[in-house]
Amino acid sequence: MKLMHCPLNGPRNISEFVCHGEVVAPPDHARCTDAEWAAYVFLHDNQAGVVREWWMHVPTAYWFIAERDTRSDQILRTYRASEMYSARLDLAPNGRAT
Repeated sequence: MKLMHCPLNGPRNISEFVCHGEVVAPPDHARCTDAEWAAYVFLHDNQAGVVREWWMHVPTAYWFIAERDTRSDQILRTYRASEMYSARLDLAPNGRAT
């Protein structure tokens, strides 16, 4: 059984988690074009090596960040998103930050 450490719930079976892609800084919502926003949402580097990814513990809907080596699929570190982000982005119905 593969375990992943959840910053909120501790070690859990990896089947309780879902990966939601790379952690990427969003473009400036006030100045970016639709093409830049679409690239941010849909295009990813998908590099071999260590990447930061958004993960969610499904039973508690808790979001956090994990560093994972894509070559070995080894989870190297998990931490609260607040360690990386101090402000919250509120999104409008069109998906753009307000």
